[in-house]
Amino acid sequence: MSRVDAIGTRKTCRCGVPGATFFSVAALVFTFSAALTITRCASMSALSDVPMPGGWMLSMMWIRMCGQTWREVATSTLGMWIAMSIAMMLPSVTPTLWRYHRELASRTCVTRPGTLTMLVGVGYFLVWTLYGMVVLPPGIALAALEMRVPLLARAVPFVSTVVVLSAGVLQFTAWKARHLACCRRAPAGERALSLINATTAWRQGVRLGVHCSYSCAGLTAILLVSGTMDLRAMVAVTTAIAAERLAPDGERVARAIGVVVIGAGLFLLARAIRTG
Repeated sequence: MSRVDAIGTRKTCRCGVPGATFFSVAALVFTFSAALTITRCASMSALSDVPMPGGWMLSMMWIRMCGQTWREVATSTLGMWIAMSIAMMLPSVTPTLWRYHRELASRTCVTRPGTLTMLVGVGYFLVWTLYGMVVLPPGIALAALEMRVPLLARAVPFVSTVVVLSAGVLQFTAWKARHLACCRRAPAGERALSLINATTAWRQGVRLGVHCSYSCAGLTAILLVSGTMDLRAMVAVTTAIAAERLAPDGERVARAIGVVVIGAGLFLLARAIRTG
């Protein structure tokens, strides 16, 4: 290696954010978002859930409190969703962002790898924010309808069981495997990295977020039907997502999770039949 190459290599290495700093910032963001989520869950648990026909409980998260406007309900719920999404997804996406950052840092200092990696993260979590904006309003409307139509409320345990079983089956599909593979690799190829700028970094984050939201669709659906503000459900789903994303053989882990989910779905079906 020539002296110029050696100097260039040292300069490139200094251009990136040190690993300790990168993971410390990620840990701080995770801690803050997790604390917000836990605080919100605690405040909601102080309110009694509403017993519904069919033997299930409706979380107060979906109900407009006295004096609240629908806009306030939507804003509060979306804020909770954003904090929850960051807390749940950051553990599994951080290694991917770090690989992306190292790839940038190994090429050139001009592209500011730290800033570009941050933009990838912003694009990624923007997708999850939009996911919440799509999912939450129908959820609030459905909860209001369930309060007024007992027959619909009685069907909820069976519908939830179908959702859980479908999510378990989804874990075995080629569609799931394809999107999981896209989630596990850095969000840009060689050519994309050579043309990187702020706009393309943001787009790559959005693309990664889309693949991730598709890959996690079944597990996210389980969270929605089992209790969005249930910390136990959050921890279980977060652990499952991280396991299939970070394990050496993610596809095999995903199938193992599918077996567990189908087993849980069959248990829920038996309980729904017994109580229904």
